[in-house]
Amino acid sequence: MKRRNFIKNTAASGIAFTGIAGALNAVSSESKLSNSEKFKLKYAPGLGTFREHAGSDPIDNIKFIADQGFRAIFDNGLMGREPAQQEQIANELARQGMDLGPFVLYADFSVRSMVLQDAEVKDMLKKKMAEGLEVQKRTGVKTALEVPGRYDEKLDWDYQTSNVIENMRMCCDIVGKTGLTLVMEPLNAHTDHPGLFLTKMSQTKMICVAVNHPSCKIVDDIYHQQITEGNIIPNIDMCWDYIAAFHIGDNPGRKEPTTGEINYKNIFKHIYTKGYDGVLCCEHGKSKRGKEGELAFIDAYREVDSFEV
Repeated sequence: MKRRNFIKNTAASGIAFTGIAGALNAVSSESKLSNSEKFKLKYAPGLGTFREHAGSDPIDNIKFIADQGFRAIFDNGLMGREPAQQEQIANELARQGMDLGPFVLYADFSVRSMVLQDAEVKDMLKKKMAEGLEVQKRTGVKTALEVPGRYDEKLDWDYQTSNVIENMRMCCDIVGKTGLTLVMEPLNAHTDHPGLFLTKMSQTKMICVAVNHPSCKIVDDIYHQQITEGNIIPNIDMCWDYIAAFHIGDNPGRKEPTTGEINYKNIFKHIYTKGYDGVLCCEHGKSKRGKEGELAFIDAYREVDSFEV
């Protein structure tokens, strides 16, 4: 090969290589940005959501979740973990500057409980509140979930409502001095939980108003409310002063946003513009299995968080 052609070919190759390297670096930088850029809202994956990428250790899961730009986690089973592990989780969240969503304090779907004026029920609730306060001391968690249980077919509905109000006020009096907020969750009776007392946002707000305690609030599970009553954004506005947390899940299927009929991008924009700074628990499954499903989960939240303000 002539020297002139050799230099020409070498230069062209160098330009091509530089272009490829630049493109790869751009892709790498873009990928890193898309993973580490913080979400606008505090969407909270559950511990174990990214088991394929992060394994089963809770601390490794928190680190991975933080690396993807999420600003919170939730753990329904927090109360059942060993105290030492609860503290480890809290310490890692503090290190990452992340929030912790509501844990399940009391939710027995199989029994009539808070709809009754029953001494045993009251004693059980008092014990649960005491256990919940111990979890709060170890973790600093701000909200705990409470479900009133099943309704009683033999008791007038208004009496049951009155009993739930009295039982909730008792619970709030116990935890209120510590700053722990109790969030009641209305659940759908059509697909998942037939027979439960609490099903609608309006019903839950009425109870909060009657309890008249700053610790008595609502967790708005958008999946359940889409099934029960729809009208998601107007119900959010009507109950706004009493909503302390959200649960997320698309419908049908209860998978990540963008897999069903709910326009989560508009809902999240509405919540964001109202100034919400609390946790939105990703309480749903994944539409795909394995690592692919975990990546699809992240991509879905990037999509619905891309609203313009």
